[in-house]
Amino acid sequence: MTRQTSPEQAVEHGYVSLRAAIESYLRFAKGRSWEEATPRERLQALSVAVRSPSVDAMRDSERRYRDQDVKRLYYLSMEFLMGRALGNNLTNLELYEDARVIVTELGENIEEMEALEPDAALGNGGLGRLAACFLDSLATLDMPGFGYGINYEFGLFKQSFDNGYQHEKPDHWLAGGSPWLIERLDESVVVPIYGSISHHYDSRGGYSPKWVDYKVIVGVPHDMPIVGYGGRTVNSLRLFSARSSDEFDIGIFNTGDYIKAVHDKISNEAISKILYPSDVVQKGRELRLMQEYFLVACSVRDIIKNYREAHDSFDEFTSKVAIQMNDTHPALTVAELMRYFVDEERMPWETAWAITNATLGYTNHTLLPEALEKWSIELMTRVLPRHFQIILEINRRLLAEVERRFSGDVAMARAVSIVTDTEVRMANLSIAGSHSVNGVAELHSRLVKETLAPEFYKLYPDRFNNKTNGVTPRRWLLNANRPLAALITKSIGSEWVRDLDRLRDLEQFAGDSAFLEKLSSVKRRNKVGLARLTKELTGVLIDPSSMFDVQVKRFHEYKRQLLNALHIIHRYWEIVEDGKIPAQPRTFIFAGKAAPGYYQAKMTIKLIHSIAGVVNADPRTRDLIRVVFLPDYRVTLAEAIIPAAELSEQISTAGKEASGTGNMKLALNGALTIGTYDGANIEIAEEVGEENIFIFGLRTEGVAELMARGYDPNALLAQSRGLRRIVESISAGHFSQGDKDLFRPLIANLLSSRDQYVFLADMQAYIDTQERIDGEYLDHPSWMRKSLLNIARSGKFSSDRTIREYARDIWHIKPALIEV
Repeated sequence: MTRQTSPEQAVEHGYVSLRAAIESYLRFAKGRSWEEATPRERLQALSVAVRSPSVDAMRDSERRYRDQDVKRLYYLSMEFLMGRALGNNLTNLELYEDARVIVTELGENIEEMEALEPDAALGNGGLGRLAACFLDSLATLDMPGFGYGINYEFGLFKQSFDNGYQHEKPDHWLAGGSPWLIERLDESVVVPIYGSISHHYDSRGGYSPKWVDYKVIVGVPHDMPIVGYGGRTVNSLRLFSARSSDEFDIGIFNTGDYIKAVHDKISNEAISKILYPSDVVQKGRELRLMQEYFLVACSVRDIIKNYREAHDSFDEFTSKVAIQMNDTHPALTVAELMRYFVDEERMPWETAWAITNATLGYTNHTLLPEALEKWSIELMTRVLPRHFQIILEINRRLLAEVERRFSGDVAMARAVSIVTDTEVRMANLSIAGSHSVNGVAELHSRLVKETLAPEFYKLYPDRFNNKTNGVTPRRWLLNANRPLAALITKSIGSEWVRDLDRLRDLEQFAGDSAFLEKLSSVKRRNKVGLARLTKELTGVLIDPSSMFDVQVKRFHEYKRQLLNALHIIHRYWEIVEDGKIPAQPRTFIFAGKAAPGYYQAKMTIKLIHSIAGVVNADPRTRDLIRVVFLPDYRVTLAEAIIPAAELSEQISTAGKEASGTGNMKLALNGALTIGTYDGANIEIAEEVGEENIFIFGLRTEGVAELMARGYDPNALLAQSRGLRRIVESISAGHFSQGDKDLFRPLIANLLSSRDQYVFLADMQAYIDTQERIDGEYLDHPSWMRKSLLNIARSGKFSSDRTIREYARDIWHIKPALIEV
């Protein structure tokens, strides 16, 4: 019988053992009492005490998996945006209240202690946060699923503002170490890189190349426990570090200076130093390719080692191993698996390809051409000469299949080819090498088939499928919004934590004025908390009785933060020139980072700050409009903003957003969405009801038709005094202290017929919808009813549902339950 910590044994890790473990750590590791310890030592003591039951359960889970010889899922991602671990692990271990009592008895506030923990800076945006949600769901569902990533010493960057301009500073989140990372030095792997190919032939005359004169990189694994809810199953996220002896000075984080900071030569130890080095210049691209290969090579070696510990041959590999590539960053897994099977195991090509294809799945996250990775042949042949050879052979066989099945179809061959005259196309490699290709929302998955890869869909129609994204309710409701979670649990019980569809039981309260008032009180409490944090971070006072209108996400033109900014200007002029007082005061809350080299996005951030400087200071508008930009957006800041949000801005250009997960988190916490018919907004509308969401603007087909017949933003400007006033006031320098040139590039893009984000085409519909929202917000009981129905109907958007679908349709893994 498999040994497993029982619920009764788990109680031992409650109040008594937790307090004893805290005191023991301080006494024996630090030689101090609680009273003598520094705040960070106290945090460390609590974290280590919580880590103990996590590690015990992780060992038990691994033993259970080995005893049952289960099929395992390995999730490869360049990003895992984990956030803080302490509060989430306490919640999932059901120890949070015990910890709160202990810390209170010791004279501390647990939330203040949690605030001392840095966010694990292992990701950037939605792709990394999705990966983190998936790991939580896998563990909660008792499924053997593991993450593989890079243990970045520096995260993306810490964001600050100087006169409204974004500045980037090093995010050295690992400076003080992390109690949640367990180094496995004895399991280090050696990875070859660079070198050349020595051309050999075997005894039968077959070509048998050798990869020679390569350098090596040492990957040191670190395991982070991933605690499933209830603590029954704890999986791990394995992060690899490239060991270095020298300190890395990141310097000023911009394109030129960063590359200079790593000097003229990209050294091995720089590989795990920083997330997403700039790829604008050659050295940055080389480092990024090295990072992606480092992740893949370390992961594949580790996966195969784990498999070989229980199996003598590769006959069962596909029934015991599933690998999911999260976007194109791990696409080299296709070539690395083939290299291992062909070169090291001496498998026939056909056998190796069958295993590789049956093992791999690929998730596409973008339709934007510039985001689909391509590597120059020169760089690929220099850094990974053997992998390039293998990719060429994969491509040769792919094109031969196209010719065999679609003879003479040159257009199809050109479209699916992995290698062009100058580049290697990683999306094509991912599709060719996987048995499953999925998008992340219904619309996105359709567009993958129709516009991104129609030729591949024609070639391999059975590979393509949809898996709509989801978010974990443990992190984004139970932990992030404790007052709301408590109200829900008191009203319908706690089953929703594991089965989010149970939130439907809340619909019975849609006409209950007493319940809606309680819901309103929870929102008000969260808004007061965010107002306090906003004052602390920005110095700006915001009124909790105003509507909190929130747009928090990575800055990109297609996400259209600029559209939001233009609407604020419109509202400003309506008050100042037209004397039109809005029905409801509104606070516009922004947060998000722009990539260091993304000029348009950074200038949009500057414009938002400039607008804030005007409207917040003008006595005619400052009590009616407030604009704030909260710095350094990350998981922890999202956990403060999302529970307080009332209006969720999801206004991407239709057809550009793959899915979005911020929209799901905000709806789950009771915000109403204003959005385009794009990404997962469509499915949110279907679930919550069209009357409980505000959809506006052109749809995907409308955008395509507009661009095809000739988009003319100047004609739109000529037809609308309101639009002209917005654009002319920016051009005249009203929001830039008379500087007419500052925002000229933004205006030039707005007025360009090549503006693929069609800002002005959607502007009037956006303004009209915002006016409708003003009126609906005034009917507070009706608004709270809509808010409740958004919460109650968010069950579909649990990552537990998403993971069950992946497990059933792609990975073919099952829960590994405790044997009795």
